[in-house]
Amino acid sequence: MYEKLLETIDERVDDLVTLTTDLIRFPTINPPGDAYRPCAEYIGARLKKRGFGVEYIRAEGSPGDTDRYPRMNVVARFDGRTPGPTVHFNSHIDVVEAGEGWTVAPFAGVVKDGRVYGRGACDMKGGLAASITAAEAFMDVYPDFPGAIEISGTADEESGGFGGVAYLAGKGYFSKPKVDHVIIPEPLNKDRICLGHRGVWWAEIETKGEIAHGSMPFLGDCAVRHMGAVLEAFEKDLFPALDAKQTRMPVVPDGARRSTMNINSIHGGQTDDFRPGLPSPNVPDWCRLTIDRRFLLEEKIGEVKSEVTAILDRLKRDRPKFDYDIRDIMEVQPLMTERDAPVVSAVAQGIREVFDREPDYVISPGTYDQKHVSRIGHLHDCIAYGPGILDLAHRPDEWVGIADMVESAKVMAIGLNLLLRGPSAR
Repeated sequence: MYEKLLETIDERVDDLVTLTTDLIRFPTINPPGDAYRPCAEYIGARLKKRGFGVEYIRAEGSPGDTDRYPRMNVVARFDGRTPGPTVHFNSHIDVVEAGEGWTVAPFAGVVKDGRVYGRGACDMKGGLAASITAAEAFMDVYPDFPGAIEISGTADEESGGFGGVAYLAGKGYFSKPKVDHVIIPEPLNKDRICLGHRGVWWAEIETKGEIAHGSMPFLGDCAVRHMGAVLEAFEKDLFPALDAKQTRMPVVPDGARRSTMNINSIHGGQTDDFRPGLPSPNVPDWCRLTIDRRFLLEEKIGEVKSEVTAILDRLKRDRPKFDYDIRDIMEVQPLMTERDAPVVSAVAQGIREVFDREPDYVISPGTYDQKHVSRIGHLHDCIAYGPGILDLAHRPDEWVGIADMVESAKVMAIGLNLLLRGPSAR
């Protein structure tokens, strides 16, 4: 039924691969935020040639934004022949550091065995390239379409999205009437629709002590030992309680259908990083612990926090000299778009057309920029759908399959047609 549209995408495989490799070759590592501007300008130049109006928006004042590392975003818009809804494809351009263990150069965009390798290949420059290919093919096959298409490349998703989608949402870029439907091509597998994500609460706990000479620790009060008591209480009381909680949300993988908490980091004392020198002989008077608590639709944020503070307050009552501070770093409510929402229905039909099967509906174990579209933009017709295998993200030899990108582009193009031209238009 979409023969011409699908053929047009098949004819552009080489261009899709080239676009993906070009994007990978921008080392947009976050932190610190390298190469954002040239990557955004590359995307903007490509879309400007196709008639898109292009804006470059720097998120001035956002975390990490400096003249050396500007938080640069690109938003491109193409208005159709007549009024109608707007479909927005949003992809983040930042990637995590390469790390060790690669067998190919991480920013070379190596193509072999039907795959494109490189940091960000699946998370999510392959998805960005597929969405651009889908939009361009749709525009060529249906030049008289109503409504508008937007494509954005945004900053800092890997560190919370505050210099990217959060900033733009605060400026009205992800709200009606400017935008009606949002597709985020995150790597959730080509035949799955991601409806949302679990909630997250990041916090920093600090235990307090009293400095003294390390040879006479009895004259001081060791903050690290106090933190050890916190960890012991978490192991005994909190982690088993979290593991017992289950959700109706279709979170993948199965282990993430429970509440979880990760200990992100722990630091304490006056010589937190003493190499290549020597530690000083002091009793540490502070110790800080960062927690990453992921919670479920069935949980309230107040209850999530109180589970932690109740343990800390108990220790303050029962443990001599124990005292603490706790500081919120970030909190995001869990969210789940309804299965009958327009963008879900449109992409689901695209999956049926391309793969001849029903899509799987999933929830991401971690958050992504949908949180800002919903929380700040108050736009709830939003999903994640894109090529790539989530398990490959952030790992050595990250790759995205070329066939997966092509098929995902077809799904996105069909979804675009349904959202803009309607179910009766072929």
